[in-house]
Amino acid sequence: MDTLSANEAKTHFGDMLLKAQRAPIQISKNGKPVAVVISADEYASIEKLKLQLLQSRAVQARADIAAGNLVDGDSFFDELEAGHHD
Repeated sequence: MDTLSANEAKTHFGDMLLKAQRAPIQISKNGKPVAVVISADEYASIEKLKLQLLQSRAVQARADIAAGNLVDGDSFFDELEAGHHD
């Protein structure tokens, strides 16, 4: 992934937009990544994948509930806070 400083992105905004149509462009400020510019099509694809994942998890949750495969709420949130997920 190409990386531009915030100043370079500002100075070469039009060129950056053209490049973002082909591949994501990372923007850094003070040497740290702060943003990624992507095409509108790529953004739409990401949002579609997120929706599909959410829908899949909802279907699995309904199946788990119907099968009686339940977990204690405190345990669920403890695992969620610890960063564990299926």
